[in-house]
Amino acid sequence: MKARYQYRIYPTQRQAQKLAQLFGCCRVVWNDALARVKSTPSGEKWLSNSELQKQVITQAKKTPERHWLSDVSSVPLQQSVRDLGVAFSNFFKSRSGKRKGKRVGFPRFKKRSSRQSARFVKTGFSLKGNKLELAKLGRFKVKWSRPLPSTPSSVTITKNTAGQYHASFVVEIDSIDLEPIHPSVGVDLGIRTFAHLSTGEKIESPDYSKMTRKIRRMQRKLSRQIKGSNRRHQTRLRLAKLHLKLASTRKDFLQKITTQLIHENQVVCLEDLNVSGMVKNRKLARVISEQGWGNFRTFCEAKAQIINDREVNVISRWEPTSQTCSDCGYKWGKIDLSIRSVVCLNCGTEQDRDENAAKNIEKVGVGHTHDSKWTKNGHKTRVSGNPIALSNQPSVKQLSLFD
Repeated sequence: MKARYQYRIYPTQRQAQKLAQLFGCCRVVWNDALARVKSTPSGEKWLSNSELQKQVITQAKKTPERHWLSDVSSVPLQQSVRDLGVAFSNFFKSRSGKRKGKRVGFPRFKKRSSRQSARFVKTGFSLKGNKLELAKLGRFKVKWSRPLPSTPSSVTITKNTAGQYHASFVVEIDSIDLEPIHPSVGVDLGIRTFAHLSTGEKIESPDYSKMTRKIRRMQRKLSRQIKGSNRRHQTRLRLAKLHLKLASTRKDFLQKITTQLIHENQVVCLEDLNVSGMVKNRKLARVISEQGWGNFRTFCEAKAQIINDREVNVISRWEPTSQTCSDCGYKWGKIDLSIRSVVCLNCGTEQDRDENAAKNIEKVGVGHTHDSKWTKNGHKTRVSGNPIALSNQPSVKQLSLFD
C-alpha cells in the first residue's frame, strides 16, 4: 500500500532561485503540451505522451525561445507531461462514469501565482544522510518530523501560495493490526457541534471565528490596493498565511479525530452528505465549508485501509435518521431545524435530535435497520458497496406500532 509522507524543507536563497526556475520550466512544459493538444484539429488523434515529450522538451531545447529548458533536470519536465496525461485520463474516466467521486474538469493552464510543484523519480533524487539531494539543485535541509517507513519511489517538491516549501515522498507501508475497543459507532455531523456520536459523546470543533474575521478584513484591504504594487504583494502573502493557518488548524483537528475513531471502533458509520448542494445556501455556506466534512470522510476511509479489520460504511443521504425514534423505530416525520429534542409519541422517550440521528446512522450502517421504501419491494440495500439482504431484517415501517 502506497502512502505520502510530507516534510518541510528550507532552501537557501540560491536554492530558492533554482527552484523558482525549475517550477517555471515545469509550468511552461505543461502549458505547451496542453496547447498542443487543444490545437489538434477535430477528428485527428491526439499526440501520445512520448510524442509530446519530444516536441515540448527535446525539440524545444534546440530553439532560441526554449533553450533555457536545458538548465534544469529533464526528470521533472518529463513527469510534468506524464501528469498531464493522467489529468486527461481522469477527465475522460470521470465523463464516462468509470471514476468515482466528484466530476473532474478539463485540464487548465497553470499560473505563476498558484501553487507550484515539480516531481522527481528515483533517477532524479537521493537521500544523503539527513538531507535530500535533487538533480541540478543540490542538497536541501529537511525537517524530519518522523522517519520514513521505507525507501521512497518519488518525491514532489511544492511551494504553496504562502511561500513555504515541502517535500512529499511516496513510500510503501504495511497494514497495521490493532484490536478495536468498540464494535461500531455512528457519527452525525453538524455545524454548532462538529459531530455527535451514537455513544452520546460530543466533539466540538475549533473556533475559527477570530481567524475568519482577520481573513475578511485582509481581503477587503487587498481589494483596495493597486494590482502589481509591492504592497498588494505583501498583503497577498499575509492573506495566504492566514488561509494556511486556518487550513492547518482544521486539518490537525480532523486528523486527530479520525485517528481516534478508526483506532477505537471496528466500524465507523457516516452519512452521505450533499456538501456541494448545502453550500449553495448563502447563509450557511461559510460555516459549512469551515467544518471540512468532506475531508473528514476522506481521512476516515484512508485510515481504515491502513488498519486491518476496519470499515467505514456510508449510508444513503435519503435515510430518515432524524425522523425516526432510535429506541422503538416510530417515524414521526420531518421536524424543523430549530427543534433540538423530540418526545416520541410511541414510547415517550425524549430524544436529542443529533444523538438520535447518530444512533440511527449506526443501526443502518451495520445493517440492523433499513429504509422501508426498499424493503417493500424486496430489494437489497447497499452499505459502503456491500449488499445486504433484507428478507429477514425488520424495516422501520414494521417496527412502528401506529402504522
